Amino acid sequence: MPPPANKPVLILASASPRRRRILLDAGFRFRILPPVAAEVHWTRAPIRTARENALRKGAGCRALHPDACIVAADTVVAFRGRCLNKPASRSQAARWLLGFSNATQRVYTGVYIARPGRRPFIRVVRSLVHFKPLTASIVRRYLQHVDPMDKAGAYDISEHGNLIIAGHEGSFTNIMGLPVETVARILRTVYPA
Repeated sequence: MPPPANKPVLILASASPRRRRILLDAGFRFRILPPVAAEVHWTRAPIRTARENALRKGAGCRALHPDACIVAADTVVAFRGRCLNKPASRSQAARWLLGFSNATQRVYTGVYIARPGRRPFIRVVRSLVHFKPLTASIVRRYLQHVDPMDKAGAYDISEHGNLIIAGHEGSFTNIMGLPVETVARILRTVYPA
């Protein structure tokens, strides 16, 4: 889709289908350019990890397209003082989910937005996810509906989340991977509705 007249091209530096859907649902037209960046993972530093990875993804894309408006993000799930990436196997996903039973975890998304001629905007947004009491049978049922392998923390709140999640605090879309409230507020300075 073309950008609005006289406006820079908007690029989403992400291959995530959830981020794409969030930005589309917010009414933005954009191109997708999956980032090529070496990601870092500091097990006990979720905020630093999310911020640094968003910065690396966004800066790499901006170097290729300096006249575009760039949006990049990185989401980290933190539970009991550790960062959780994507699970290595379905059995690990099941163990993680069982471990979340009756607990709360933090979800951090680092957001990078670069607008032509301006310094990049970088922010880390936090949300909380409260889990229901979970049993092995509930987890098995959840995993019959959801592929956990491409999801930080092994779940997606927007995909059958009602089976395992009791509630959340903060941005729902942040938990999905892109805090639309923060992103839209900045992008509307370039692309008014």
